[in-house]
Amino acid sequence: MSENTSPTPRKFTPASNRFSVWNTLTTVIGVGIILATLFTLFTPAVLFSNEMLNQMFASWQSSPSGQSAVGTPETTALPSTRIGIVAGHWGNDSGSVCSDGLTEMQVNLEIATRVQKSLIADGYQVDLLEEFDPRLSQYRAAALVSIHNDSCDYINDEATGFKVAAASSSAYPEKAARLQDCLIDRYQKATGLVFHYNTITPDMTSYHTFNEIHSDTTAAIIETGFLNLDREILTQHTDQVAQGITDGILCYLRNEPISENVPTASPTP
Repeated sequence: MSENTSPTPRKFTPASNRFSVWNTLTTVIGVGIILATLFTLFTPAVLFSNEMLNQMFASWQSSPSGQSAVGTPETTALPSTRIGIVAGHWGNDSGSVCSDGLTEMQVNLEIATRVQKSLIADGYQVDLLEEFDPRLSQYRAAALVSIHNDSCDYINDEATGFKVAAASSSAYPEKAARLQDCLIDRYQKATGLVFHYNTITPDMTSYHTFNEIHSDTTAAIIETGFLNLDREILTQHTDQVAQGITDGILCYLRNEPISENVPTASPTP
């Protein structure tokens, strides 16, 4: 009597399952190829280039999570933020000359150099410029401040203090006024000197440099003091003077609050 052996049943795999596995496998391989291609294109030099970092920063700013609250001061400098500091009379003439040979240009340059170093330490690109520097032609920067000083001669007991004037030719007068107010507020706090709001002249508001730079560049001029009655603070406490200017520029760039009672500069005829 022969035995009937029944065949072992084959395990059935639905066609849909086989297709799903194959589809997943091809997707994974495809993604791997794309990623490998991208990593060959983005070398470390490209990944960390200024252009790439700027694009990343711009993307971050445009996202809701990357935006800072309105009115919140910025505390760090952007990589591309450029500032111009003009040392009055430097490279051209001496400016005011005191009886002992001290010149306005020397004092201006010493202050300007310290402002430059301080702003560089805060992460900004800072150009130290001469009075008629060829770079001033259509010069573009986030801000430009020209540093000068007033007469060595004794005028009267009121001839002490500082002056600040915004560029009248600015394409954005509200920005120029803001820079002016920041300089007045911070410089007065740093030095304790009085602001001469009623002795601003057209020579300051229409200062030649303002007509040379690009109209988009926010600019102002500051007379940091009188070389007669204010000589001690200007020459012996130069860091204090320079810090007042630095703080004024940072106040503008970082949109920091200022005192409500900052006097408004009013040019005299």
